[in-house]
Amino acid sequence: MITLLGVVIFLFAFASSKNAIRKVPQVDINFIGENNLFVTHETVSKLLIQNQRSVKNMAKETLDLNQLEKSLNSNPMIKSAEVYVAVNGTVKADIEQKTPIARVSTTESYYVDDEGFFMPLSNNFTARVPLVTGFVKKNDLKNVYSVANKIKNDDFLMKNVIEIRQDSDMTIYLKLRQCKFEVKLGDVNFLDKKINNLKAFYQKNLQDRTLNNYSKVNLQFDNQVVCTKT
Repeated sequence: MITLLGVVIFLFAFASSKNAIRKVPQVDINFIGENNLFVTHETVSKLLIQNQRSVKNMAKETLDLNQLEKSLNSNPMIKSAEVYVAVNGTVKADIEQKTPIARVSTTESYYVDDEGFFMPLSNNFTARVPLVTGFVKKNDLKNVYSVANKIKNDDFLMKNVIEIRQDSDMTIYLKLRQCKFEVKLGDVNFLDKKINNLKAFYQKNLQDRTLNNYSKVNLQFDNQVVCTKT
């Protein structure tokens, strides 16, 4: 019985050792979520480097999966990355890209992602999101993010808002598609109420065909819409 147990332990150790030195046959990169590739397979492959070598054909025992994940997550277009080894020895990388919800176009150009952080532009794909102009700082995107996130989650706003402008005093303005007037939101307090007032104004004047009669629509006052005619 003892001899049999010893044989089993030996065979297990031998198999484990053989498996450890087996080389990685291939790398499988999987993008999770949307198909819009801000990051390409080629970019990810270049990040899957260990000791200045591609992980393909490396011995499995030499892989540092944590380091590979850290390398992938250092890319500013990647939201999260998970690297693991499948049963057949293939190294798999599951990549979730960041999702842009607005594009800043000031002295710099970049996206604001769906968590309110900076995201660089991509040479591979351009997102159709509202433009952000005016006075915007990378390290202070809170107000712009609040408005852009509201737009992202509202069908009416997604269809109609094409630009968010922020003045130096943090006042927010909106520009609507095919409308001559400018919408003044003011600050981002009571945003839901302001947007509901905008929708009511828009629908009423769309029905009356009078949208182009106005140059300014001010929503910053409580429970009212103050309009300036052309």
